[in-house]
Amino acid sequence: MRYLTVALAKGRLADKAMDLFERAGISCEEMKDKSSRKLIFTNEELKIRFFLAKANDVPTYVEYGAADIGIAGKDTILEEGRKLYEVIDLGMGRCRMCVCGPESARERLKHHELIRVATKYPNIAKDYFYNKKHQTVEIIKLNGSIELAPIVGLSEVIVDIVETGSTLKENGLVVLEEVCPLSARMVVNQVSMKRENARITSLIQTFKQLLREESI
Repeated sequence: MRYLTVALAKGRLADKAMDLFERAGISCEEMKDKSSRKLIFTNEELKIRFFLAKANDVPTYVEYGAADIGIAGKDTILEEGRKLYEVIDLGMGRCRMCVCGPESARERLKHHELIRVATKYPNIAKDYFYNKKHQTVEIIKLNGSIELAPIVGLSEVIVDIVETGSTLKENGLVVLEEVCPLSARMVVNQVSMKRENARITSLIQTFKQLLREESI
């Protein structure tokens, strides 16, 4: 039996995902050793391997078959646009992708004016403005402190993840439009889904059952 390989987005998401795997009867003791420098963690008995990757690399590992299964945020999956199967909404890390800015920008959005949009997610922003709103905008890619852009005049609005909205509030910004809801998803390589159908389908069903029990 070949190994099933699972790519997990580093950080809180990986910890939450491993809790779910444990409840599904798939533990990996090696991963609990936080001082370990290992890159791949193995459950030899069940022939499952895990590795941690940067969140935006998880869909790439899955598309190219380096991982059979991946756990990543919907924001990453949308932004990367990889060819893979999205099989379960795990419901973890729920938040929203939103268009935010000062209240004064609301009218400019409403009247489809040409505006500048700063974001870490240029593909999501492009799809929203061009394909859903049919509004021509100039998209500026930034890597950090997106909230700064409208404050210093780099852009009129931003497209970013909103959890509580407290950072926006502190900086005099508001949610102007919601792009889409976000949460963690399980994704599967298209070839693996055929080749390892029984094992992967069984895992999906187990996860779905656990999530149903959680919501009761």
